[in-house]
Amino acid sequence: MPRRRKTPREDEKGSSPPSSSGASPQPPPRAAASSSSSSTPPPQASQDALAMARHPQYSQHYQVGGTSGGRSGGQYSQSSSGRGGGGTGGYHGQQQPQHQQQPRQAPAVSALVEQFSGLGVEVSVPAQPAPPQPSVVAPPASIKALRFPLRPGRGQTGVKCIVKVNHFLAELPDKDLHHYDVTITPEVTSRGVNRAVMEQLVKLHRDSSLGHRLPVYDGRKSLYTAGPLPFHYKDFQFLAGRQADAPQEALQVLDIVLRELPTHRYSPVGRSFYSPDLGRRQPLDMSSTAFIEPLPVVDFVGKLLNKDISRPLSDADRIKIKKALRGVKVEVTHRGTMRRKYRISGLTSQPTQELMFPVDDRGTMKSVMEYFRDTYHYTIRSPSLPCLQVGNQERPNYLPMEVCKIVEGQRYTKRLNERQVTALLKVTCQRPRERERDILQTVYHNAYNQDPYAQEFGMRISDRLALVEARILPAPWLKYHEKDCLPQDGTWNMMNKKMVDGGTVNYWACVNFSRTVQDNIARGFCNDLAQMCLISGMAFAAEPIIPVHAARPDQVERALKSVYREVQSKVKGKELELLIAILPDNNGSLYGDLKRICETDLGLVSQCCLTKHVFKRGKQYLANVALKINVKVGGRNTVLVDALSRRLPLVSDTPTIIFGADVTHPHPGEDSSPSIAAVVASQDWPEVTKYAGLVCAQAHRQELIQDLYKTWVDPQKGTMNGGMIRELLISFRSASGYKPGRIIFYRDGVSEGQFYQVLLHELDAIRKACASLEPNYQPLVTFVVVQKRHHTRLFANDHDDTRTIDKSGNILPGTVVDSKICHPTEFDFYLCSHAGIQGTSRPAHYHVLWDENKFTADGLQSLTNSLCYTYARCTRSVSIVPPAYYAHLAAFRARFYMEPDASEAGSVHRNTAPRAGNRQDGSIRPLPALKDKVKKVMFYC
Repeated sequence: MPRRRKTPREDEKGSSPPSSSGASPQPPPRAAASSSSSSTPPPQASQDALAMARHPQYSQHYQVGGTSGGRSGGQYSQSSSGRGGGGTGGYHGQQQPQHQQQPRQAPAVSALVEQFSGLGVEVSVPAQPAPPQPSVVAPPASIKALRFPLRPGRGQTGVKCIVKVNHFLAELPDKDLHHYDVTITPEVTSRGVNRAVMEQLVKLHRDSSLGHRLPVYDGRKSLYTAGPLPFHYKDFQFLAGRQADAPQEALQVLDIVLRELPTHRYSPVGRSFYSPDLGRRQPLDMSSTAFIEPLPVVDFVGKLLNKDISRPLSDADRIKIKKALRGVKVEVTHRGTMRRKYRISGLTSQPTQELMFPVDDRGTMKSVMEYFRDTYHYTIRSPSLPCLQVGNQERPNYLPMEVCKIVEGQRYTKRLNERQVTALLKVTCQRPRERERDILQTVYHNAYNQDPYAQEFGMRISDRLALVEARILPAPWLKYHEKDCLPQDGTWNMMNKKMVDGGTVNYWACVNFSRTVQDNIARGFCNDLAQMCLISGMAFAAEPIIPVHAARPDQVERALKSVYREVQSKVKGKELELLIAILPDNNGSLYGDLKRICETDLGLVSQCCLTKHVFKRGKQYLANVALKINVKVGGRNTVLVDALSRRLPLVSDTPTIIFGADVTHPHPGEDSSPSIAAVVASQDWPEVTKYAGLVCAQAHRQELIQDLYKTWVDPQKGTMNGGMIRELLISFRSASGYKPGRIIFYRDGVSEGQFYQVLLHELDAIRKACASLEPNYQPLVTFVVVQKRHHTRLFANDHDDTRTIDKSGNILPGTVVDSKICHPTEFDFYLCSHAGIQGTSRPAHYHVLWDENKFTADGLQSLTNSLCYTYARCTRSVSIVPPAYYAHLAAFRARFYMEPDASEAGSVHRNTAPRAGNRQDGSIRPLPALKDKVKKVMFYC
C-alpha cells in the first residue's frame, strides 16, 4: 500500500510479498521483569456493584436488559445504583477513567498470538488499599468530604402493588477470591488483543502453571481467580497474589466473571453485548444499536450516495463519504488470505488515477495504479474514485476503495437519519409482555448454570425476574380557566376547556416558505389556527397584521427582516409579537436558521408548521400548536390545583425556584464541536409553571456546566458577577416579586461516575451566585439528578390485570419504586410518570445528591410526579420532570445558533455569518445572545 516518502510495502510477518503497513520492522517485544502494584478497581467493574460493596448486608440482583443480541453484561443493581468508590458512604481515591471499547468480534486467537509472540505478561500483587478516611458531614469542599443524603424512610403514599423488574437474584459465592495485576509488555491499547493474549496463556498453562484455575480478566490490568495460583513467581510472568476479601472487590470479581463468556461470544459495546449475527437482527436482549454493514467499501459508498459512482465525485460527495467512513476499520482483499486491517483516517482529494507518491528518498514518484499493477499484479477497476487514507496524517498510506471491505461487528457511531431511526424503532419496539418474554429467553440462552466461569467462581443466577414492592401515586388535579380536570392514565384533553392564563397576541404575521402551499391554503390555515387559539382561551387577533408573505427558503434572513420592518412601519410604536412560518417537510437548515435569526437577532418568538400539517389542518394538531404558542407569548396552559391552594410539599410554604439543567454534546464523529449547556428556572410562585431559559457553549464534551456562575474584571467597573444561575434568580425576583428561600435543582444527563464532580462544581456555583446577590443569602438547596439512560424496566405482575396496566400494556403512570433495586441507604427512586404509547416504558431514576430542604420520600416523589403533569406542549404527563425536559429542549435549540445544519442532507442555502463554535486558536466562540424578550418566555417549546 503506497505511503508518502517511503517505499510502499505491507509489513506482515511471514509474508514474502512487500508489506503495506509502512511501519519499520520492530525487534521482538521483551517481557518486563518488574512487578506492578495497584489498588484501583478495574475500569469496567460494575459501578452498581461497587456501591453495593459498601453495604454487603442487602440482597443482590443481576440486571438483564440491554442489547439487540447479547446481554447487558455484569451490571449489578442489588438494592443499589451506586458509583465507584470505597468506604461506607463517601468516596475515597480518584475517579477511574472510563475506557471506550471499540465494537468488534473477538479476534482470532492464533493470529493475535502469532502477531504478538514474545509479549511479556506479568501478573503481580496489588498493594493493599489504605484504610478509608472518615467522611465529613459539612458543605463539601472536596470529593473526600462529600456524602450524599441518607434515605429519609420509604414512601407510603399511593396504592401498593407488586411489579416485576428485569433484575435477577445473584447468589454470591463463599470463595477465596484472589486479585492479580497484569502487565503486558509492550503495552497494548486494544482490550481485544489483551484478552486474546490472556486466552492463549490460559489455554497453554491452565492445567500446569495455573493449577487448573480458570481466571477471568478485564482486558486491562486486573485478573481474578477463585483461589491462589500455585506459584510465587513465574517468568511469563506471574507473581503471588493477595486474597480479595473486601466485599467491594468480591463484587468487582463477580462483575468480570459474568462478562467473561459473553465477551468471547458477542461484540461488546460499552457495558452491553451484541450478537455478531448482524443480518438476522435476532434480539438476545433489549437494547439496540446500529452496526455498519460489512460490505465492500465500493458497495457501501454506492448505497451511501444512492447513485452511480463510476463518474467523478463532487466535493459534497467526497465530504459525505469522509464523514461516514472516518474511524471505520477495513480489511484488504487483494492479498488472498492475508486480510490486514486498517482504520480509515481520511479520503484523498485526488482520484486514484491521479494519485502519485514518492518511492525513495530521492523523490522518485510512482502512481498508485502502477504500484498495484507492478507489486500485486492487480489492475484497478475504479480509477475515478479517491483512495482511502489510513495511518496517521504525517505519514498516510493509500488504499484504493475497491480492495477494501468493512470489518464486521463495528458499531455505527454517527448520527442516524430519520429513515434509519424509523427502521431501527420498527425492529426493536416491543410491548411489555413481548419484552419480558425475550428477557427471560435471554437468561435461558445465556445458561448461567452452564457458564464455566460462573461455575469456577461458585455463582448462581436466578432465572426469574425479581418481584419488588411499588406504589401508584395519584394523578394531580389540574386547574383550567373555568373548571378543574383530573387526568386518567396520564392523559386528558382540552375539550370544553380554556387555558388557565391565555396569552395575548395582537400583532402576528405569517411567512410561507413552501412552494407547494398556495396563498389561499396558507390563509385558510392561518385562519383555522387563529380560531383555535381563541377557542383555547387566548386573546388572539383573527387576522395577521400583514398579508401572508411568500418567500424562498434560500432567502430566509431577507424575508424575516422584511416582514419585521413592514410590521413595524404599519403599527407605529408596536412590535411584531409572533411569527408563524410554513416550512417544506424537508427543509434542511431552514428551521435552524429561522430560529437563530428570530431569537438572537430580531427578538421574536416563532411557530413553525410543516407543509403536511398545513394541508391536513387537523383539530388535534391545531390544539397542540395553540398550547405551544400560548407559553411562547407568556401564557400558562394549566396549573396544579395543589400549587394554587398551597399544598405542594415544601414548595408552597416558602417562595421556591425550580431549576432544570442539561448539557448536550456534539453528535458522534464531531471531534471538536462545543457542547451546549442549558439552564431553565421557574419564574412564577406559587404556580411554578413558567420557565425562563438560558444557554451557553462550552468545551467539547465537558459535562460540568461552566457558566452557572462567573466573574470578570471590567476596566471601568472593576470585578463583575454573572452567570446563568445569578441571572435567573434576578429574573425570578423581577417576575414574581419574591426572593426564593428554596432552590430545587433537577440535573439531567449525569452518569453515576460523575455525581461527585458535578455536585461539587455546580453546588458551589449556586452558592456563589446567591452570595453575589446579597451578603449571607443562602437559600436551602436540593440537588436531584435525573437519569433515563439505564436498563431497568418495570413490568406488571399480571399482564392481564387491567387494574395495573394502561392501554399499551405498561405499568400505570405514577408507579414508584424506592426499595430493593434502589440504593440501600441513599435517597433515590424510580418513577414511571407517563403513560406508554408504544414499546415498553422506561422509568426515570431520580437520585438526591444534596438536600438541605429535608424532603420526605413521599414529599419529593409526589412533587416530582405532579410536576410531570405540567409539561406545556401536550395534554399528557411526561417521562421526566418538566424543568429537566425544558433544559434539554433549550440546549438542543441552541445548537442551531452554532451549527449551520442539523439535518443529514443539509441545504446548499446557508447563511455565512459567524456562528458559535471553535475559534482558530481553539477557544470557544460564545453563542449569540438571546434577546431579552425571548429568554423571559418559553421560546424552546
